[in-house]
Amino acid sequence: MTQIVEMKKEMRAVTSVWRRAGRRIGLVPTMGALHEGHLSLIRAAVAECDVTAVSVFVNPTQFAPGEDFERYPKTFEADLGTCRELGVDTVFAPTADEMYGPGAETYVMQERLTSVLEGASRPAHFHGVMTVVLKLFHIVGPDAAYFGRKDYQQTVVLRRMVADLDVPVEMRVCPTVREPDGLAMSSRNQYLTANERSQARSLYEALTRCRELFDAGDRRAEGLREAMRERIAREPDAQIDYVEVARPDDLNPAQSAEPGDVALVAVRIGDTRLIDNIVLGDDDT
Repeated sequence: MTQIVEMKKEMRAVTSVWRRAGRRIGLVPTMGALHEGHLSLIRAAVAECDVTAVSVFVNPTQFAPGEDFERYPKTFEADLGTCRELGVDTVFAPTADEMYGPGAETYVMQERLTSVLEGASRPAHFHGVMTVVLKLFHIVGPDAAYFGRKDYQQTVVLRRMVADLDVPVEMRVCPTVREPDGLAMSSRNQYLTANERSQARSLYEALTRCRELFDAGDRRAEGLREAMRERIAREPDAQIDYVEVARPDDLNPAQSAEPGDVALVAVRIGDTRLIDNIVLGDDDT
């Protein structure tokens, strides 16, 4: 039976019992509004670990003023039902006051990896992400934590945090889960109108075009970027935030693309900002 925990102290007590029993603990951090992408992470955690905790917490510190914090989808009862069906042991669902406490003013920062791509457009975003994830690691104490490759830069940033701060957790990054037409699953997809949803296919089609050119032998990174821009620019409501071909570990722009480099896009379709990526030379994305 899935247990619901709202207090940090109680969550620590639960995982302390698990740890004393020698159980391998899996953690899936989420902001709720669970979709098949989240479910793939939960299934992996349940399969690979003895016990699994899923956090459901819309983290205010990773949203800038004017972003969609207030309207971010909240479907807790449905999320809880899904967790029960998948065999999750505990759902950790704190309030913002419980997670941060009064007067909280300490944040985790990583300047280099968080100043580009998403960080350039959302300067405080990764400070909030790293802080809440590190707090979850301290509260739950997982052996393994599960994240999706769709948020590629996030996985790079968190791996660096784990390595730099000696956090004893295995980072498990699972493939992006897509709709039948290729659109990466995201809780924000539900913001899209029917017309915008049709235009959103351009992200994956742009990335696919990049991969096709790369597989055909084109290694000119700027040419690959231009091919992606050209595809997205055909959509009347698409505004490109960034299009990049970057090195996988440091996110530096590639001059000549190599296997393992990552193609990344961020595009606003109407009022909805979407991101996606593929790893060149790797079909499992």
